[in-house]
Amino acid sequence: MRCDALEENKRVFVREKNNNNMEIHFLPSLLVLSFIATAFGDGGELTLVQELSSKPAQKLSRYGWYGNIRLTMFHIPDDTVVARWLFTVTRGSGFNCGTHNVTMYMRWGAPPVIDPVGRLFPNNTVTSPVLSLNLPMTSSQSNTTFNLSNPAPGDWYLAAHLPRDDGRIEHKGFPSCSYLFQPQLSVRRAVDTPILQATPLTQSASPDRPARLRVFVPEFVSSLSVSVSGCTWWEGLVNGDCSLSLTLGSSSPQGGLVRVNCSLIGCSAVLLAPPWNTWIRVTVDSYHSNRTTAFSISVNYTVGCKPQSVGMSGDDYINRLHGNSSTTTSPGNGSVVAEAGRHNNVSSECVWSVPVLREELDVLSVRFSPINGPNVTVTHTHPTLLTYPLNTQSTGGTLNLEITLNTTNATLGNSSVMACLSSWAPVLALNYSHPCHTGLFSAVGLSVNVSVPGTVIRLPFPQAATWYLTLQLFCNSSDCGNVTVTPQLHVSACIEDCGTYGECRLLRSFSYLYAACVCKAGWSGWGCTDDITAQSYGRQLTAVLLLTLSNLLFIPPIVIAVRRCYITEASVYLFTMFFSTFYHACDQPGLTVMCIMDYDTLQYCDFLGSVCSIWVTVLCMARVRDTFKHMLFMLGTLLIAMSMQLDRRGLWNMLGPILCAVLAMVTSWVYRGLKRKQCYPPSWRRWVLFLLPGLASALVGVCVYVFAETEDNYLYTHSLWHVLVASSVVFLLPPRETDSMNTWSPGVCGYTLCHSTKEELYTVT
Repeated sequence: MRCDALEENKRVFVREKNNNNMEIHFLPSLLVLSFIATAFGDGGELTLVQELSSKPAQKLSRYGWYGNIRLTMFHIPDDTVVARWLFTVTRGSGFNCGTHNVTMYMRWGAPPVIDPVGRLFPNNTVTSPVLSLNLPMTSSQSNTTFNLSNPAPGDWYLAAHLPRDDGRIEHKGFPSCSYLFQPQLSVRRAVDTPILQATPLTQSASPDRPARLRVFVPEFVSSLSVSVSGCTWWEGLVNGDCSLSLTLGSSSPQGGLVRVNCSLIGCSAVLLAPPWNTWIRVTVDSYHSNRTTAFSISVNYTVGCKPQSVGMSGDDYINRLHGNSSTTTSPGNGSVVAEAGRHNNVSSECVWSVPVLREELDVLSVRFSPINGPNVTVTHTHPTLLTYPLNTQSTGGTLNLEITLNTTNATLGNSSVMACLSSWAPVLALNYSHPCHTGLFSAVGLSVNVSVPGTVIRLPFPQAATWYLTLQLFCNSSDCGNVTVTPQLHVSACIEDCGTYGECRLLRSFSYLYAACVCKAGWSGWGCTDDITAQSYGRQLTAVLLLTLSNLLFIPPIVIAVRRCYITEASVYLFTMFFSTFYHACDQPGLTVMCIMDYDTLQYCDFLGSVCSIWVTVLCMARVRDTFKHMLFMLGTLLIAMSMQLDRRGLWNMLGPILCAVLAMVTSWVYRGLKRKQCYPPSWRRWVLFLLPGLASALVGVCVYVFAETEDNYLYTHSLWHVLVASSVVFLLPPRETDSMNTWSPGVCGYTLCHSTKEELYTVT
């Protein structure tokens, strides 16, 4: 039934080219209400309200991991008849802008769990279906609309991204093509939808005007039955032909629809285990052409039982929370005995409900534990029920459920404990033949026995709802007795903290927080457990050796700077070599990582030292006086440190100091050339043997760094960048100044000490 609903929704999916006269004009962040009254036969008038909402445009990225998607959230109110999304993608006009398809995913209740590159999920991971859409970029601006009838009320999450990342490393500040994605939503609500009750209600439906109703399902309802009867034509003739279709529920990628075609005398739709404490939509469509059919519709509830709490009284809960040891029930074996005693007094129709304590530990970290202790008693006569409420703030993490069977009981034999984890409503009819699902949504089934005493499941991005865990014992003998299990349910940010080759990162979309794994060393997948492209230990070791040992080529520039009495420059080169070496050692994933201090500190010092090395080298080539040179050294370093703190990867962090230093050098050289009336430096050997090779080495290094680096060849290209930069310093560092140029001898001019004001001529060899 869910597949039929999705196919029907996809048929109304329309692709539109750029059109200046758009059907719907959206006002960002503004709700526009327009009231349209439409007659619905004897059922009265149904007022439709239209609401419009928009989200700001976001820049799309190529998909490499979940952090590359652009996640937005829309709220669909209750009684929404039709939801219409408009997706607009605007492409930049850069020279490297290509034609790409924009992929979008939609899911109700939680962010979509996607795998665009076909990687494996971790073991025991259960995912929910999502709705996938594609938007081809046929022009500089493309629009796409998607209509969904009777959408499920609540939060809808939309994720969008460009095709898979090609691995090219793009440096911030360089020209790149931008794709801006902006979603907008228009909903039409039926604000005065009739409420369906046990008393029959007369309604009418036509092919273009279905009857819309709603019914509230209270807690503990085990089944819901909606009946249609007494069909007549609009002219009042008793026809006996109910050409109607009865639908319960709302549309969503997870399902949620039950549809029944009526026969001659009517029809009835029975919904077992309906969602509790919520409204369910009832839609009656007429598929007879040009005919309005009047009918009578009613609803009937069935309450099998009301779960009863076991193990502790109301006062015991407060005492347990305050740590009072005088409670009537103690944890451990004593709690099991107390529970067993209470079980004997429970009606055979009811389930045993175990109270659960919810603890919020951290961001995206919630733990649920039974108040009466970790062990829960399970019998074969009645199901045991545990309730776990999840709010919207918990949907950005991973729901982890682990069930462990206590195998110390020697009477277990071939017995097994069946478990069913469901949302919105519990599954109380557990058996081997009955599938684990509720009336509208599927659930997750588990089983533990003596041979498999423990099992675990993981649900990334669980839906915001109340989750129920039902446990029951099944055995072959007539006298099964009781067993104890330990259910542990908690919400964590990522699956097992992304393992050895991944890092769990907290992401934010406006005010919504969610978490995802970023993988290293070629590992991939939702939890960084897919090793299909993983790097071997040898490759990891090669990478760390190349990236660290290539920095040792800064030793020759350090030695040359010391021999030529450039002590400040040598200190900067030593600083750069040290922090670049240990930054790349800390930047490696897996088993080859080594961090001597915080990673962020190492990265900052590496970036700062690299730019300062260029700064002091070019200023040293300018041959300015020592006083001005050291003043520029200090002032430039402070400004570079400030810019690094503002934007560490900004283009102007490196380009700005280089341009300023080159401008100072050119000004100094031009001034000396005009003073001497000859080219400066005057020696052609200096140009041919030192300056030109040094400039060529620096330019090649910059080109490799900017244009050639990718994720796959990073260890080679970045190591080559280290070699070329260190080599350029060896060639560009000017020779030592003579003593006569750097010192002066005081002379006696009357009663004061003075020195010759003759211009110091710097000789370049």
